[in-house]
Amino acid sequence: MGRKLRQGKPWMPGYRYGALLPPLSLNLIVSNVEQSVRFYQAVFEAEVHYFDIDFGAMRVGPAEVMLHADHTHEDHPWSEDLQSAAKRGLGAQIRLLGIDPDAVQARAHTHGYTIAKSAVDKGHGWREVLVRDPDGYEWAVGVLIDPAKGPFGPTEE
Repeated sequence: MGRKLRQGKPWMPGYRYGALLPPLSLNLIVSNVEQSVRFYQAVFEAEVHYFDIDFGAMRVGPAEVMLHADHTHEDHPWSEDLQSAAKRGLGAQIRLLGIDPDAVQARAHTHGYTIAKSAVDKGHGWREVLVRDPDGYEWAVGVLIDPAKGPFGPTEE
């Protein structure tokens, strides 16, 4: 890994936090951890466990999300690409079911964050909104709508 800028000890040893992670979690490399944490708190009402200049740990809805600052990945093969002005996450969309898209859209608008596509009912059975964090990672968040509600939705005939 790259260098650490934090002063003092982390909130817990990395191996301890790693053991607490669910089978699937997100790790986003961000230009500014605090700026990203503020976005996730304001827009998604994230439960922030901890953050410092190097690292952040939080729960966004049911998802465990880690944020690592660019400088912590200086020795990674994509480090040079991270230094470019390009938005991140191109080609990937983080989809999260169970968060009210209209409320997310309202909070994103209030705080001046990017709404890539306003809340709309989609044919795949979600009402969803597309929002982007300060580094350009796109989140599609929504709730099930009829006819998708229910354990498996209706059967096609």
